[in-house]
Amino acid sequence: MKAVLGEAASPASDLNRALSLCAGGDRSALRAVYDSEAPRMLGVAMRLLRRRALAEEAVHDTFLQIWRKADSFDPMKGDARSWLYAILRNRALNILRGENRTDLVEDFEPMGLVSEEEDAETVMLRLSDTGRLKGCLQRLEPSRRQAITLAYIHGLSHGELAGRLGVPLGTIKSWIRRALVSLRECMA
Repeated sequence: MKAVLGEAASPASDLNRALSLCAGGDRSALRAVYDSEAPRMLGVAMRLLRRRALAEEAVHDTFLQIWRKADSFDPMKGDARSWLYAILRNRALNILRGENRTDLVEDFEPMGLVSEEEDAETVMLRLSDTGRLKGCLQRLEPSRRQAITLAYIHGLSHGELAGRLGVPLGTIKSWIRRALVSLRECMA
């Protein structure tokens, strides 16, 4: 960061100055912030998200936000590093909540990623006719049965289910939770 900002500045004033330069459209200042903070940000994101791909996504999105919102940083209101990590934390929490992740799977079928595996109904038909699980699954509404089978047999996440079924994330979570309660009661 010293190459962009000069030799005499402190690390805190370096970040303040870099953000000011970013607000003016200086890409080398953003690069300096990235070089200085990205490795540490990745570590923080890994602790929050526990998956490298998601952590890298959070850091990437954070730097996009830094670039877009650098003009909103006010050094009189707080420390630059705190501002940067607040953006990272908020992005990581949004990822954990599943917000803005269903857009990544809305195009599941058009991208040619549709699984050639059996659909939920075919899997259910293969279950033993005398099995309790099949009877309990048949009691579920078809949409909930499909969500359960896609989640537990095909391993889709809540976000992937929401994208594939075209249903809001909260609805998918509710369907899964209620279906599992129904299955537990039925199997007991």
